[in-house]
Amino acid sequence: MTVAKVLCVDDAAADLTMIQKIVSGANVHVIAATGGREAIIRAKSEKPDLIFLDIVMPDMDGFAVMRELQKDPATKDIPVVFVSSKSQKADQLWAKMQGGKGFVPKPINEAAVLTEVNKF
Repeated sequence: MTVAKVLCVDDAAADLTMIQKIVSGANVHVIAATGGREAIIRAKSEKPDLIFLDIVMPDMDGFAVMRELQKDPATKDIPVVFVSSKSQKADQLWAKMQGGKGFVPKPINEAAVLTEVNKF
């Protein structure tokens, strides 16, 4: 599958801008959300090929978003790559157990983001 559209979700403006810049620089259409509930709405309406999803957000954390996406037949097959400053081995394992297909630690590294985009 070629990734043509990516949903980037982060409540921190600087991190969201950084990941959007990296992904759009790879000639991929980027849509954004600044919270969990908005991410679910965007995922359903936009049908992205990939989602970069922050874990720690005030309205709904990334793991709760992931569970909601997996319940819906329209979004359950969209691969999710978690992005977080919580990057201990246990955090990465938990992200994988929640259904995440990848993990990008913060501070965001361009090579790590592009590696994830190119996996799908």
